[in-house]
Amino acid sequence: METNASWLPEPVHITVDGASVATYVLGPEERTPLRDVVFCHGTPWSSQVWAAAAHHLSRSCRVFLWDMPGYGRSTKDQAVPVDLASQMSRFAQLLAYWRLDRPHVVAHDIGGAVALGAHLLHDSAYADLFLWDAVTLDPWGSPFFRLVADHVDVFTELPAALHMALVREYVAGAAHRPLTPQWVDALSRPWSGAPGQAAFYRQMAALRPEHTRPVVARLPEVRCPVTIGWGARDPWIPAGQAARLKDSLPGNPTVTELADVGHLAPVEAPSQVTRALEEWLASSGTYAP
Repeated sequence: METNASWLPEPVHITVDGASVATYVLGPEERTPLRDVVFCHGTPWSSQVWAAAAHHLSRSCRVFLWDMPGYGRSTKDQAVPVDLASQMSRFAQLLAYWRLDRPHVVAHDIGGAVALGAHLLHDSAYADLFLWDAVTLDPWGSPFFRLVADHVDVFTELPAALHMALVREYVAGAAHRPLTPQWVDALSRPWSGAPGQAAFYRQMAALRPEHTRPVVARLPEVRCPVTIGWGARDPWIPAGQAARLKDSLPGNPTVTELADVGHLAPVEAPSQVTRALEEWLASSGTYAP
């Protein structure tokens, strides 16, 4: 597995729907950007999973990233809803705040549901959409999710050391091959401390399939080209879901499957993912690395 991780700069916090959102904007220093590309992360991740791809594409594009409220460097205030319906609405509002006109959107895991929901339920317009190991179709949500939903208060009160051991094991379990200690640390860190521990279990309990069903019902109405990427050895969402998702969308989307890669393709195989993103952008027009 590739180990050279690029890290994101300090975020700029903006307020969206009353919530403090950590945002990142990268771009070329010596040329006019050719495209606007927006990245959406999944759970229990943050924008950091997209850092390598974002830095690479920022050589010629303006690149936008955000940590959803409840994740990464964004607010973990327990008064802020972190369900998928709320995140879909926030993403639509964030795109309006950035004044983006039909950006290229890349979304991973529940970020796929969020991006599709902003498009189908809140009328956000995209040039095109690249979905990676996307949470959309039933069934999704592991037995652990259901256990947490039924016992949030118990998990929130776990001793800190036991909680972090659980988080690290959960994070590492997303990959097909072992993540580096550097990556396990980086992806686990936002869930440390009392606020992080409470937020980790709260977001799990808030993620319900009933919030993706209205999106699934409208998948035939997607108004932009879609490409699908998947890790062939994804232990969380079987790669067979890529074909089901393709059949649910208009336009006969292309499916890119990465061999020997698990659920965390942007971290496990950043060069392959970046190459797929470059080919995707090139196929839609003027992109040049």
